[in-house]
Amino acid sequence: MRASGLCGRWRVLAGIAWLSAVGGGAVGAAAPRFVEVTVEAGIDFRYINGASGAKYMPEAVGSGAAFFDGDGDGFLDLYIVNGAALPGYAGPTGSNAYYRNRADGAFVNATLESRTGDEAFGMGAAIGDIDGDGDPDLYVTNYGPNRLYENDGCAVFADVAPELGAADPGWGTHAAFADYDGDGDLDLYVANYMDFDPAQNVECFAGKVRSYCGPTTYPGQAGVLYRNDDGRSFADVTAAAGLGDDSGRQLAAVFGDIDGDGDPDLFVANDKKPNFLFVNNGDGTFAENGAVAGVAYNEEGLAESAMGADLGDYDNDGRLDIIVATYQWLANTLYHNDGDGFFTDLTFAAGVGVGSVPYLGMTAAFVDYDNDGFLDVFVANGHLDENVAEYDPSTTYPQQNQLFRNSGDGSFAEVSDQSGPGMRVERVSHGAIFGDYDNDGDVDFFVSDSPHSTLLRNDGGNANHYLRVRTEGRQSNREGIGARVRAVAGDLVQVREVRAGYGYMGSNDVRLTIGLGQYATIDTLQVFWPSGAVQTLVGLAADREIAVVEVADP
Repeated sequence: MRASGLCGRWRVLAGIAWLSAVGGGAVGAAAPRFVEVTVEAGIDFRYINGASGAKYMPEAVGSGAAFFDGDGDGFLDLYIVNGAALPGYAGPTGSNAYYRNRADGAFVNATLESRTGDEAFGMGAAIGDIDGDGDPDLYVTNYGPNRLYENDGCAVFADVAPELGAADPGWGTHAAFADYDGDGDLDLYVANYMDFDPAQNVECFAGKVRSYCGPTTYPGQAGVLYRNDDGRSFADVTAAAGLGDDSGRQLAAVFGDIDGDGDPDLFVANDKKPNFLFVNNGDGTFAENGAVAGVAYNEEGLAESAMGADLGDYDNDGRLDIIVATYQWLANTLYHNDGDGFFTDLTFAAGVGVGSVPYLGMTAAFVDYDNDGFLDVFVANGHLDENVAEYDPSTTYPQQNQLFRNSGDGSFAEVSDQSGPGMRVERVSHGAIFGDYDNDGDVDFFVSDSPHSTLLRNDGGNANHYLRVRTEGRQSNREGIGARVRAVAGDLVQVREVRAGYGYMGSNDVRLTIGLGQYATIDTLQVFWPSGAVQTLVGLAADREIAVVEVADP
């Protein structure tokens, strides 16, 4: 593998110098507002879905994006995945795009320099340091062979997917990195959707109007689990690990320690098929337990049209819950983790059901946008059929996104219309990613829309105190993916996991932003590393970023 160059070494120095430079925490300000700053931030990306009227399935599904610090300067860069021409399409085309953060609130298009301008029909992006050299690498899923871009440390990438054995040729959707076998390097799961061939395209109708076919029209594909062998190669261990189930239509895959036993489990959201919950047995294998656990179907016993998904402890009880985005006229689903391996559908009881019914949700994610210490829910909405009004005049192709604020008592209230002009934008939104691109102490949103994307700057989320935590593994994987962080500030107790992959085909800021509300100090911060090591820090001042480096015997 290539060693990091000078840029990588400067990255470390810059990171150390920057740790205490983040400000914020002026308690008592007005509620956060989201402002669209796409144009002023220098983002001029146009998504191409390749549609020609034939209603080929890939047209409607993509795409995602990624926030990550590719060049190691301490600021998040932005990678956006594009579609491509399909048979019969005669319009403009374009590649995926890499935007480098200029550290002044704006980005510059660095696609050519980065060598990541893939022109295949793209779907999703996943970020992970596959070789442990301190530089994040980039995996891109495609309708067709996937790419694995290795980072040289200066955000110049080379596709090593064929060389390392990770160029899965299926219809890749969401990919996620995790150390499933606990050996200290990042493995990779790639969700696959269906076996679709444009030459075998089926004509489907809603009444007399041509529409996209349902996901069960075509055979499903199993996802792929790649075991990382010391960063030198990836081995397909799907069947051996018990993940070779092709009955789903996989659109999201999220790792998290759902049962609290110290290893990552895998939740897969399936479109019109029962969701999968693959419980990690701790021996390199998984057992599918979705139906028994209560997450395969919603409370009505129906297989959801599941799109994006996320895991997070929304009620601060120490257990990871699940949120799933679903199709229009169905409620997005909130599964509460009751412990002992069981979940309860609390969608309507928690207040996220009724408001979501009129919308087609693609991304669903937990995010503490106001830094009050309770995870809120963001949903990106947008229909699939451009001509939907012809067969359903009650809805539209572009739709408003939604924000549900956590009330701190196990319930949510929709605040979309009260959260600034950026939350009232109506576009065809699919993927969404989350990260503090301007380093002001609150989480911003990027929404992968068609045809034009939306960058939403969070103004005022840093009115509450926070602590940003960057983990650096030694025995564990370099980025600390899978580490569990427990923060105690007064009577506010939170458990968060370090990961980047969640939502819909995207990858997010791997740094944890822990909202603290009125508390200016964290009493104790515990990091439970994937290796089993535990570190405890006490009396941490808020409103800054810290790096926690794993030690074997803290």
